[in-house]
Amino acid sequence: MRMLTYGVPADATDEYVRIGESTALESLRKFVAAVVEIFEDEYLRYPNEADIARLLAMGEKKGFPGMLGSIDCMHWAWKNCPYDKQGQYKGHVDKPTIILEAVASDDLWIWHAFFGMPGSHNDINVLHRSPLFDNLAEGRAPGVKFSVNGHDYTMGYYLADGIYPSWATLVQSIAAPMGNKRQYFAKAQEAARKMVERAFGVLQSRFAIIRGPARPWDIETLALIMRACVIMHNMIVEDEGFVVDPRERFDYGGENVEPDHGQPTRTLDEYIEAHRKIRDKGTHVQLKEDLIEHLWNHHPDLYSYTI
Repeated sequence: MRMLTYGVPADATDEYVRIGESTALESLRKFVAAVVEIFEDEYLRYPNEADIARLLAMGEKKGFPGMLGSIDCMHWAWKNCPYDKQGQYKGHVDKPTIILEAVASDDLWIWHAFFGMPGSHNDINVLHRSPLFDNLAEGRAPGVKFSVNGHDYTMGYYLADGIYPSWATLVQSIAAPMGNKRQYFAKAQEAARKMVERAFGVLQSRFAIIRGPARPWDIETLALIMRACVIMHNMIVEDEGFVVDPRERFDYGGENVEPDHGQPTRTLDEYIEAHRKIRDKGTHVQLKEDLIEHLWNHHPDLYSYTI
């Protein structure tokens, strides 16, 4: 825990536990592997129906009906990246990094954590390889239905920054907003989107091992460390006030929620059509216009704005 929370090197633990560096590293690997194996199904689950209802209520409170959270990427520097892989893992900064893609809600719970892409990729490359929308495309995700400005929608969406593509499930800000409505929407979207950046900041403050450069040599250990830290972060969020309905159930590792792990029932054509709807630009444009009108008409004072 000292290695995870304070980021101390393995050989520094010899001062109080009297074990060697290699034994400390092996103990760390076993600990994070156990955390992931035992608690992942509960604390890093896909949102079920009760979770979706709670997320939609949070989104409505912020003036964004249908919002399920905010998505962004974080780079973790890899100090001991093998020399032959450094070109692959160097991106916009001149040092090897590994990318974590995450979705967080307003209570800082991290609902999605996709880790392991080399730092040479940008957020779009990571999104195309991410399993974020797999459950939605396969028909296993709980349904989301909402109306904005008189139009009905059947998929939730995430707030994102400007690099993300114009998909029906992603809503970005407006780079150069013209007019009061669009300027207000841009300010509101950028303010609401900060939830994932806040989650990254809290995650790094709680676990210094992912704030500083990563020392392990292999990517598998780094992935286990990152997932274990996200899981324990969600445990803390729950312990500090996250309310769980006792009537919900878990099929493994707990007793509160029952995630849908059923087999996909869609045919190949239905799967392709679902992906087309997820990436539909027309729906994206219509949704953004509806959100602009909704915020201006129903939440004009929710975000500070100067004309």
